[in-house]
Amino acid sequence: MSLRTASFFAGVGGIDLAFEQAGFDIVWANEFDMHAAKTYRANFKHCPLVEEDIRKVPTSAIPDFDVMVAGFPCQAFSVAGYRKGFGDDRGNLFFELERVFLEKRPQAIFLENVKNLAGHDGGNTFRVIKERLEQAGYHLRFRVLNACEYGNIPQNRERIYICAFRSREAYERFRFPEPIPLTTRLSDIIDYHARQEDIYYYTEERFEHYRELAKAMTSRDTLYQWRRVYVRENKSGLCPTLTANMGTGGHNVALVVTDHGFRKLTPEECFGFMGFPKTFRLPPLANSHLYKQAGNSVAVPVVRRIAEAMAKALGMPAPAPKSEPAPEAAPAKPRHRAKRIVKPRPRG
Repeated sequence: MSLRTASFFAGVGGIDLAFEQAGFDIVWANEFDMHAAKTYRANFKHCPLVEEDIRKVPTSAIPDFDVMVAGFPCQAFSVAGYRKGFGDDRGNLFFELERVFLEKRPQAIFLENVKNLAGHDGGNTFRVIKERLEQAGYHLRFRVLNACEYGNIPQNRERIYICAFRSREAYERFRFPEPIPLTTRLSDIIDYHARQEDIYYYTEERFEHYRELAKAMTSRDTLYQWRRVYVRENKSGLCPTLTANMGTGGHNVALVVTDHGFRKLTPEECFGFMGFPKTFRLPPLANSHLYKQAGNSVAVPVVRRIAEAMAKALGMPAPAPKSEPAPEAAPAKPRHRAKRIVKPRPRG
């Protein structure tokens, strides 16, 4: 029997997708960002999404559930967010989760955040989170996992995952997944041969530092980043950590060498590097919103493996294997935005 799961700070639904793949039943979700909500609704038509500030949602309006999942806002704890923690309103949103789990008393809680959460403010921020969960009767396991080691995704993406159980027996049965080989190649996600829209390319006419790019970007076997005044090669051969500000032209933009020149990753490729399936639908939104959504999301295969381990610990039967459903017909879009489905290239 599937466990009823409620999703908080759902974003585009990366955690929800992973838990559904593991056999959980998403019965309620909340997301405040209107653009992320559009992407969520395009992919989870069966799930009621409350598009509202969680601080305005009374606990009584949330249906009862067995499992809470949340990728609560991480900017306040990240390097990009200047590590403000609970001194930032986004960090204080953890206490909205506490308000809900104290009343609803779910069997298990899954939380995801940036790895800096553990060391923020000398460990005090994480200590508060841990203490609040334990005081509510939960037993915790937590670990920092990298997507390239635990999700077969060629992206360097370290995140902390917190799994809490009311049952001592479930807690003792739970184990985080073991590392797996990385077999997915950059070329499985990046289309080096197809011509993309001009907006993705860096040319001598449009980019004043083009000569620096041409001098440094010499290999297709890796990705690069423009770091304000110089080019940084990711020598690990992985995609660097995708961030929410990637679409703004900032220093976190990832670049690649293709048949048609130097360009940044497309939104479709970014979602591919997060492990979203090819049927995941991207609505006709501005690229800046899509980049932000990809950077704010989760490594889906990593979360799926953790969800499978949680399901086993909670005594849930393994879900029956099923084929990936065909997507519904896409709505009409402007001609230059005709493709909005993540389609990693098949392995050769």
